[in-house]
Amino acid sequence: MRDIDLLIFDCDGVLIDSEPIAARTLAHAVTRAGIAMTPREVLIEFTGKSEPELRDILADRGLADVDSVFAAWHTEIFAAFRRELRPMQGIGKVLRRLDVAKCVASNSTVERLGMSLGLLDLWSDFAPNVFSAEMVAAPKPAPDLIELCLSKMRASGARSVVIDDSPAGIQAARAAGVQAIGFVAPSDPRSDRREALLTAGAQEVALGAEELQQILQRLGGSQHHAQRSAEVEA
Repeated sequence: MRDIDLLIFDCDGVLIDSEPIAARTLAHAVTRAGIAMTPREVLIEFTGKSEPELRDILADRGLADVDSVFAAWHTEIFAAFRRELRPMQGIGKVLRRLDVAKCVASNSTVERLGMSLGLLDLWSDFAPNVFSAEMVAAPKPAPDLIELCLSKMRASGARSVVIDDSPAGIQAARAAGVQAIGFVAPSDPRSDRREALLTAGAQEVALGAEELQQILQRLGGSQHHAQRSAEVEA
């Protein structure tokens, strides 16, 4: 890709089809603990937020024994990931066609990244360049995580692109001076995602991996089947 040096991918909802699993299992955990929420409500309100943010929100709503509730949720979600998790449809084809450095920037914890992306062959497409919000002072929408990626990958913001499915991720990119592409999974039940991502500052929005590939081709010129690896110091 002639005009791009680095692609920064969000994980959940972009690389892996994890959001429905996360929403279902978190809704179950908090409802069992006394705060009734449906999977759709969780998906709408919590997608893109870091775990510390979720803990604070739910504690403010009266969730008792937050640590125990989240420990139970972790057990349930990680078991569900082992049974059900799949890559986002078509994303493997997009990755195979890239000849540009790439990394992951996720608000997920290091543990969750290992128990989700780490279960799939996609992990080897990125490791060791998988970065969590736990590694910085503030999660997306703060620019910290995107700036960490730029530093670790030795890339300039002007020649990098973030791909994210949440307004928080798009806002983080723009705050770091990086152009952003919004991504919407074809199965996403929310009708306002394109508008929400554009409002947050996305340059374009892709519905699914095929549209993402088309956008990347327009932004960076032709893509090639050869893949350039980008190894950085841990």
